Amino acid sequence: MNRRLAALANAHGVSTWYEDWRHRRVAVAPETVVGVLGLLGVDATSPAAIADALAAARAVDRNALPETVVLTHGRSRALPGPGVVTLEDGRRRAVDGELPADLPLGWHRLACADREVTLVVVPRRLPVPPSSWGWMLQLYALTSERSWGMGDLGDLAEFTGWAGDTGAGLVLLNPLHAVGPAHPVATSPYSPASRRFVNPLYLRVSDTAAYRAADPATRAVVDALRPDRGPLIDYDEVWAAKRRALELLHPYAQPVDLAADPALASFATWCALAERHGNDWRAWPAELHHPDAPAVAEQRRQLTDRVAFHAWLQHLCDEQLDAVTAAARSAGMPVGVVHDLAVGIDPGGADGWQLADVLAQGVRVGAPPDDFNQLGQDWGLAAWRPDRLAATGYAAYRDMLRRTLRHAGGLRVDHVAGLWRLWWVPPGGGAAEGTYVRYDAEAMLGILALEAHRAGAVVVGEDLGTVQPAVTRGLRGRNMLGSTVLWFARDEVGDFVPPARWPRNALATISTHDLPTAPGFLTGEHVRVRDELKLLGTDVAVERARAAADRDRLLTMLRAENLLPEPTPQLPTVTVASAGAEQRTDADPALPEATATATATAEPDDGEVVVAMHAALAASPTRLLGVSLYDVLGEVRQPNMPGTVDEYPNWRLPLPASVAQIRVDPRVARIVDLLSAARPRPAAPTPAADE
Repeated sequence: MNRRLAALANAHGVSTWYEDWRHRRVAVAPETVVGVLGLLGVDATSPAAIADALAAARAVDRNALPETVVLTHGRSRALPGPGVVTLEDGRRRAVDGELPADLPLGWHRLACADREVTLVVVPRRLPVPPSSWGWMLQLYALTSERSWGMGDLGDLAEFTGWAGDTGAGLVLLNPLHAVGPAHPVATSPYSPASRRFVNPLYLRVSDTAAYRAADPATRAVVDALRPDRGPLIDYDEVWAAKRRALELLHPYAQPVDLAADPALASFATWCALAERHGNDWRAWPAELHHPDAPAVAEQRRQLTDRVAFHAWLQHLCDEQLDAVTAAARSAGMPVGVVHDLAVGIDPGGADGWQLADVLAQGVRVGAPPDDFNQLGQDWGLAAWRPDRLAATGYAAYRDMLRRTLRHAGGLRVDHVAGLWRLWWVPPGGGAAEGTYVRYDAEAMLGILALEAHRAGAVVVGEDLGTVQPAVTRGLRGRNMLGSTVLWFARDEVGDFVPPARWPRNALATISTHDLPTAPGFLTGEHVRVRDELKLLGTDVAVERARAAADRDRLLTMLRAENLLPEPTPQLPTVTVASAGAEQRTDADPALPEATATATATAEPDDGEVVVAMHAALAASPTRLLGVSLYDVLGEVRQPNMPGTVDEYPNWRLPLPASVAQIRVDPRVARIVDLLSAARPRPAAPTPAADE
């Protein structure tokens, strides 16, 4: 690596090497560094360009105010001179060479040294999360007699109320982010069109005021559109039916004030344009590529009814999510509904169109090669430009968090290490031909803490895989939780770690949506399916042997922890000579000539092992415990199979039981009793007697 190029890359937060999953130093190719610098607006395509860019970077006054100042509450910060802070509420406060430690939390403005910048005062840490347990739920998979072919927000409200009444303290969802309105409908919740708005596929049509206001004939037509539940979720069928039903009901709806929410108006405009031109704005006519373009304004005028329709759908999503929040609160849940924030967005989607000025155009987010993905991972997602975020006061990041947290008792941040650094793959490069780009973690984490504090929400960071120690320290220091997964809780030789040694500052689960379910792991279903799909990197016999060894290691740990009974010896079979004929009987030492031929042990029932695995969760000191309905209900198929698109029914597997059946299933009741005993809900304080 050219020394000047390396210095330029470092100045802009671009890594020239990284440490892989085996802790080996891996050099990044110079052409990758040049490509990524180009995505940050830095020309490094020639020695002269590198010299000019490096001189410009070195000319920046390191003592000058940054474009956004992030200050932790209770701490002070030196300034280059006197200034004035304009607080969020409009009050002004003069400061003399230092930001004081008693500034209130919030979003302020700072004028100092002939500059005015954003000042964000963030909490030092969040309140300590409660000790509780709850359900991990892929909402699309939850169905009832009233839902239309997939789970909806009405199902969620019913399930949440029941779960809270039985002792659960939280319900952790898959991302509910919006997808494009045109067909085919995207199935992955982790490649959304927008992380700021909600997928209207989850609406319950009959729970709307417009449905109640409609005449009987219209309601009958709407009711007849309801698709039946199938063996797999058909998103296109569900969306076609719901969209038609909601279009019939829209005339009965109250109008939405678009002037009061410009971001919603812009999103609804994108939806209307996507219906006409497709879900990828990059394939639209060039004159529509910017939200403020005159051609966009003209088409918005032409599509007024469709813009109003899509804005109304978001209004309905807010109403029904409010009902879910009310159900959690009424049931006394200490945490409530935990929403999931995807790591990125589809670059051709609504956020890619609306927020293009703060995104790196052309980049694809992924992960470097590791033991499970030796060619690296290309998720095809867009990434924030760290320099543009700072220049704009992190407004887009703040607004995304704020909208997501409006209905949340908690927030799970997918790939939370991305607040520190993300793997960028430049155009034309393969997944392994990328590099890390650094973000201002103090700003990213601090703003997350501020918005979570204001929402009263718990934060869980998905910090699985290869993460830097700074990530774990940063989460712990803010009272944010990491993630512990039973499958990954191993020691150096691969043995399962006893639950008593699991970290306290985490959400503990048996598996994740990208890993085998508990029944699937025990039966080896994950090996069978990966072999069928040609996803194995080794011979299937080797993988089967590895899976069997992993099962044995799991059973060994569960037995050592007294969570699973020791195997019951089976009496050996013997052959006894009697009256010239052979007779098989149980071994008896009093019988002469009895010869034992084998000694066997009874294999535990898989259902009992699944219960023991949940007992392991309960035995851990981990603050939050998450239980998957797929595990408890005996589903062997995992929700998502990494490395596949259409070869496997990703995100389309319904649960094997409806909401009503779940409520009376004895397997569910057993897990509820187990975890409620391990994580009892604190008793409500007794009101003081009137004096």
